[in-house]
Amino acid sequence: MKAGRKNLQRACQDGSAVTLAEGESIMQVVTLRGSNLIEVTDGEGVKSLALFPAKFQKSFWIKNGNFVVVDASGRDEALESGSKIGCVVSRVLFHDQVRALEKSGEWPAMFKSTSNSWSTRTTEGTTPQVKEEQNSDEDDDDLPPLEANTNRNRPFDVHSDTESDSDS
Repeated sequence: MKAGRKNLQRACQDGSAVTLAEGESIMQVVTLRGSNLIEVTDGEGVKSLALFPAKFQKSFWIKNGNFVVVDASGRDEALESGSKIGCVVSRVLFHDQVRALEKSGEWPAMFKSTSNSWSTRTTEGTTPQVKEEQNSDEDDDDLPPLEANTNRNRPFDVHSDTESDSDS
């Protein structure tokens, strides 16, 4: 691994406290467009295209709903010149960093409901799959129970000799 990637990962792991520089803002990923382009929305709900730099490619993976810090200082000039890409991703935010930003007050009001549902899901200790399983017991929707898979052999229960020796 090259020194650049090592330093990039160290900076993200060590720097749990995120401070926003001038021209940077927090945005949420809406869709992945491919070829290092992502569609993001800012605190006011304005959507724009952002460039996901190549230095992040094999180090960080993002998906819809993740939060990123974007350098949008040249956004207006880029849009006026006819460029579709208005900003560049400068940092990917992790769960701990999102919680720290919420507590510090730098978090946009539009994202408060989104991040709270994310944090409550992880703090409760139950994932959405577990909740679905719990709800599926209550709501059968008049479906018959699942049949056993006959294509798979079940291993026989092997009784050990120690149990029979202890009985006698």
